[in-house]
Amino acid sequence: MLTATKKLRIIKEVQMHDKDTGSPEVQISILSKKIDELANHLKKHKKDNHSRRGLLAMVADRQTHIKYLQRKDVKRYNAVAKKLDLKKK
Repeated sequence: MLTATKKLRIIKEVQMHDKDTGSPEVQISILSKKIDELANHLKKHKKDNHSRRGLLAMVADRQTHIKYLQRKDVKRYNAVAKKLDLKKK
């Protein structure tokens, strides 16, 4: 689970301005961090199907934000993909 300090650190890395908390870049980066943490949890707890379902929902949500950003502004997408090491498919 993301603590408030981890979340603020993630937001500061990709935010567009001081009060930016809802841009696609911020949402993608927060979801990516949550996905990484949950994936590590599921490596230890293989039978935790409830968390697995949440992981799949987060991956789908992140994919929706990525597609939106690709459609609206390719430069911003490329910058986020490079920062977060997202592979273009």
